[in-house]
Amino acid sequence: MSGMARSVATVIGYALREGLRRRVFLAVLLLSLGFLALYGVGAHFAFRDAGGFAEGEAKILDPKAFTGATIFGLAMFTTLFLGSVLAVFLTLGIVRGDAESGLLQPLVVRPIGRTTLLLSRFLAAAGLAAAYVLSVYAAALAITWQTGHWAPDHLLGPALALALAVAIVAALSLLASTFLSVTAQGIVVFMVYGAGLTAGLLAQIGHAINSDTLHSIGHTASWVLPFEGLYAASLHALISNTSGLTGVVLQLGPFGGSEAASPGLIIWAFAYTAGVLALAAAAFARRDL
Repeated sequence: MSGMARSVATVIGYALREGLRRRVFLAVLLLSLGFLALYGVGAHFAFRDAGGFAEGEAKILDPKAFTGATIFGLAMFTTLFLGSVLAVFLTLGIVRGDAESGLLQPLVVRPIGRTTLLLSRFLAAAGLAAAYVLSVYAAALAITWQTGHWAPDHLLGPALALALAVAIVAALSLLASTFLSVTAQGIVVFMVYGAGLTAGLLAQIGHAINSDTLHSIGHTASWVLPFEGLYAASLHALISNTSGLTGVVLQLGPFGGSEAASPGLIIWAFAYTAGVLALAAAAFARRDL
């Protein structure tokens, strides 16, 4: 193993031990189990009572598809939120907080260095948050199939989009840690997260009422904050093959996505993450410890 690889492994191990010491992982585990248990109960009753939901003289909606896509869209929203919370807490105070407490200085001496430290903490936070999102997504998918025998039109794409989305949130949180105190960092990152999802909802409203202005706002937000675009694309992938009125209603709903993930958006998401990390490294390099 090269010196760089050993340094990265050392910092990642330090991040994991820090998470265990602060009981972050235990809290996340308990909250996740509580969410999945609640989701399982809700999915059971939703599918059980959905049979007569769309029935009149004729079935105008597919009740199973409508129920499955709606509750699983809600599960994806919650999964992204919990994964983003984990990513933020794993990057909370990494630069300014640890520098002010005196914990950072011993870690940035050679052979580790500042850039290696920063990128290693990002890999640890983004990797753990992405693994968490994939695990919760898989668990929610299994619960949905077991309770209602419904599965989304695409299985892997939405999961990978959510994983990349939380990696972007981790990068933004890491950048914020180079400028802000611990409390301010958390507030700013969650405000940015909320602003991105709100802009995405505006795009959905614009699509529903045929407003080019609102749709343009949401489209711009999906590029300024790519995690929102990836989330919206993952929702679109759930029902991309669902036809008829059911597909139309789901696309216009709060957990519908009007646009698929284009290759350009995916490429931009990776480039955006790299740019945010480069900016964080440059800011960290000029910071006095």
